[in-house]
Amino acid sequence: MMTTVICLLILAYCMMGKDIRALLDKVKDVDWRGKAAELMDKLRPYALKAGRVASRPLLQFYYVMADEKTSTQDKVLIYAAIAYTVSPVSLIPASVYKLLGVMDEGAAVLFVYKKVKGLITPEINAKADATLDEWFGAEEVKPAEAGN
Repeated sequence: MMTTVICLLILAYCMMGKDIRALLDKVKDVDWRGKAAELMDKLRPYALKAGRVASRPLLQFYYVMADEKTSTQDKVLIYAAIAYTVSPVSLIPASVYKLLGVMDEGAAVLFVYKKVKGLITPEINAKADATLDEWFGAEEVKPAEAGN
């Protein structure tokens, strides 16, 4: 639990442009493989509620986080974005503030996406798509209609 709080603080500090070095020192020895496994257990139930399209970026993040080449800072940011998105707890609750309540999760995902988009390889996209196919069934590719 403390790791999650620190990771969320690091994400918030990064979004505000603040120094995160002292906080990063607190999570440098975290078992990120174990944290990734915990996230996957939470991702599937979230995905089945949120849908295929909303779940794809989180799966891309998950597979980037699971990659040994990913830096600790990027793993922390990814972990925080996924954990915040799938958590029922929110700083701005959607049940009260509707669209604004969804935008804080969106802002976190967008911020992290901009940071790690260069790490999303074709292999990572293939893994994310394969997982989505497993959860939702294979997506049909519809032929383009003539004249459109």
